[in-house]
Amino acid sequence: MFGGGPVLTANPEPLAPFLDVVLLGDGENLLPTFIDSLQNIRNLPRKEKLKALAQLPGIYVPEFYVPKYTSNGRLKAIQPIQEDIPHLISKQTWQGNTLSSSKVITPDAAWPNIHMVETVRSCPELCRFCLASYLTLPFRSPSLEDGLIPAIEKGLTATNRIGLLGASVTQHPQFSELLNWLNQDYLNDIRLSVSSVRAATVTAEMTKILSRHSCKSLTVAIESGSERMRKIVNKKLSEEEIFMAAKHALDGGLTSLKLYGMVGLPTELEEDVDATADLILRIKRKITGLRLTLGVSTFVPKAHTPFQWNGVRPEAKKRLKLLAKRLNPHGIQLRAESYGWSLIQALLSRSDRRLAPVIAAVRGSHTTLGGWKKAYRQIQEENILNKNNQAKLPDWEEIIHENWDISRVLPWSHLQGPVKPKVLIDHQQQALNHTLESTSKK
Repeated sequence: MFGGGPVLTANPEPLAPFLDVVLLGDGENLLPTFIDSLQNIRNLPRKEKLKALAQLPGIYVPEFYVPKYTSNGRLKAIQPIQEDIPHLISKQTWQGNTLSSSKVITPDAAWPNIHMVETVRSCPELCRFCLASYLTLPFRSPSLEDGLIPAIEKGLTATNRIGLLGASVTQHPQFSELLNWLNQDYLNDIRLSVSSVRAATVTAEMTKILSRHSCKSLTVAIESGSERMRKIVNKKLSEEEIFMAAKHALDGGLTSLKLYGMVGLPTELEEDVDATADLILRIKRKITGLRLTLGVSTFVPKAHTPFQWNGVRPEAKKRLKLLAKRLNPHGIQLRAESYGWSLIQALLSRSDRRLAPVIAAVRGSHTTLGGWKKAYRQIQEENILNKNNQAKLPDWEEIIHENWDISRVLPWSHLQGPVKPKVLIDHQQQALNHTLESTSKK
């Protein structure tokens, strides 16, 4: 069995015992190489097949790597079992002139009958919590003439619904030209939607074109209403730019604005959460006639980001309720992601392969946070892992909530992402410096 995608590229270890092969990085590079290699070695015994695959860039074969633990159960290293197995596996990055688009269009999809076109990959802003930015660097954008327009035209043979997909689609260097092309008279019946956009890139002309093509809302990630927090997470966004994005949305004919934020970010204070509520309420008062929605999640540490060493903050649960108390009475819809689900995300994000028996125990029977905790305790109590001469499952609190020292060996330390650990540490330090600066000014 093999797997891939961003979750497994970031940290495959919790699922490693279930997988023969993990493809680390972009499928455009990896899949053809993987399939061609399988064809060439199809007659070899299983072990020799896997060993041949392990020599290929970006191909991770978990059974050839053994975790080592200290006497107190802390991960010490993940090492290859033989010298001829690579010690470090590097994520593969596609540098071609095209990105992905829908291959199947169906009414049964999550977004029915829509042709998705990847407009950009990664994001140049580098918010310090963001897996979609750091893990997929460098920022890439296909050309209009050779990449985006042919992909859209292909989709239009099957549907009139086009979705422009990416972490920051409006930062494509030719985005204005793309909208002008879509705004031609013969394309009047196209229904257009875009994923999250950067507030500073929103213009009145953009929102008019989106409105003309049946787009009703705009989605903008603000992360926090607190300027202090936006600096700490490297969200290069001013309050004025947020207000202008809302104004342009209304003036262009859009009916709603969806804002996304977080609670529980490193060093966040309750007053920072109040600042988020204050900002949303001021937008409602000043930009009348625009329906506002705030989607908010709890910060979850992600591998290969500067905040990978920071745990989930228990205060986040209370702060989600604080936002609801502040905003709901004023007719602002709050869509809060489950705090419990955020804890499960953190467990999967930060664990090593000792979590695999828990995943097996949860499968098909426990879908709630309580179910995961029950399975976790069960594996700890049965001490299954010690029977296999491995370290015991670590404490739940240590994996989910604890801030880790930067010297700690991480479950993904044998996997090289686009950004080296030293750079991630530097970026984390920059966030800390902003914290110290804001504290000294008080």
